[in-house]
Amino acid sequence: MKILLLGKNGQVGWELQRSLAPLGEVLALDRHSTQVCGDLSRPDDLMQTVRQYRPDVIVNAAAHTAVDQAESEPELAHLLNATAPAALAKAAQQWGALLVHYSTDYVFNGEGQLPWQETDATAPLNVYGHTKREGELAIASSGCQHLIFRTSWVYARRGANFAKTMLRLARERERLTVIDDQFGAPTGAELIADVSAQALRQLFALPAAQREPHTGLFHLVAAGQTSWHGYASHVIETAQRLRPESAWRVKEVAPVSSSAFVTAAKRPHNSRLATARLEASFGLRMPPWQDGVERMLAEIVSPSEGY
Repeated sequence: MKILLLGKNGQVGWELQRSLAPLGEVLALDRHSTQVCGDLSRPDDLMQTVRQYRPDVIVNAAAHTAVDQAESEPELAHLLNATAPAALAKAAQQWGALLVHYSTDYVFNGEGQLPWQETDATAPLNVYGHTKREGELAIASSGCQHLIFRTSWVYARRGANFAKTMLRLARERERLTVIDDQFGAPTGAELIADVSAQALRQLFALPAAQREPHTGLFHLVAAGQTSWHGYASHVIETAQRLRPESAWRVKEVAPVSSSAFVTAAKRPHNSRLATARLEASFGLRMPPWQDGVERMLAEIVSPSEGY
């Protein structure tokens, strides 16, 4: 199997380099790659990359993910999140490749309390959500065989993330305030990458004519739900248990509403995603969100890491 991976140095892309390696030959690119184009801002050149490499699978882990910044640069967000995926889908359709693409809970308006199904109507609240939904629609209408995985609250050991921010603040301040009216499931990049690889492994074990029921749109998040406040509290309590001798200053993690933090982009309150279709299609059971968070904390809460 030949796999073209875009966005190799992002949170999910970094983990995909590991999880996809056993499946075959992986050409991993980012926007700085020089031999061939891996830059989403150059969709025509991306199509040329596909024509040159002739992959069996295109995995697009790149995107414009700066949610607030997208409000002030909608054209760039549209280029990276809609135009480029459309070009990749066209190339995949022309050359018979399968396209794997990642989307977001932000395609929904965040109303209600029930987990969103893949069939529920979308109504994005911000530019980021609108452009990601346009990317989904472009792929679906292209005629290419595809997997679109919507996920939410993504974190990874590599780079900055919400948990690391909470750990830093817990050493600097006695009182933290964290939003308690937005709900979702913290989902590790490692989990997303492993599920993606497992889905591809199962699909390519089937004759091409039998893959259709196992393609399309899926929700991919860890099991369970929490608020940002619940997430922060769990992170801090776990870290204090792992390193009780550390200089923790925090004495209170106070819940506040979203209105306490003014942001350029409006966030959905309900980011719960139902994963029944994913689990049934690929015979999976999504682990509780706490499992991945605690494993990450066990790795980063150490004197050498500085947390």
